[in-house]
This record gives sequence, structure tokens and C-alpha cells, in this order.
Amino acid sequence: MSWFEMQETRLVLHLHIQPGAKQTEIAGLYGDALKIRLAAPPVDGKANAALLAFIAQTFAVPLRQVSLKAGAASRRKTVIVENSPIDPASLLTPG
Repeated sequence: MSWFEMQETRLVLHLHIQPGAKQTEIAGLYGDALKIRLAAPPVDGKANAALLAFIAQTFAVPLRQVSLKAGAASRRKTVIVENSPIDPASLLTPG
């Protein structure tokens, strides 16, 4: 299983989240998930809101095209991105 799946115009992302980091960034692969460090704390949904905003920015889509499908209270999350022009594989290639 890969950390992402393409389903027509929809991208399904499998993520491992580390909240409370110094800065928000992609930290590489963590098993079959993409690891993301979030500067937001895991309190009152702040980490989930920060994650969705970061994903929207990273995939160049409006926030309304990003949704949390599973894992609201877990480090392991599944996020859906609609109609992104960004190739997810490009996020892990240097340069």
C-alpha cells in the first residue's frame, strides 16, 4: 500500500501526524504513510484544522476541497483532496 491513492479526481492520503513540532513540514515516509510534523498542539481540534490548511496549501487547492475522512482523534489519518494539480509523488523528490 502506498501513502496515496488516486480515485478519478480525488486523492486519498494516508498520513502519520506528529503534533506539537517546532514547524509544520513534511518529514518523509513513516511505513506506508506520509509523516507530517505540525506546529499546532493536539488540543480542541487545532492540529486537525492546521493539518487541513497545510494540505490545502501543499496541494494548491482551496480548503473546501480537503476533508478528513478518518482518524480525527488519532495520529494516523486519512485525508481526501479533490482536484489537485500537484503530483503527490513530487512531494518526496528533492529539488
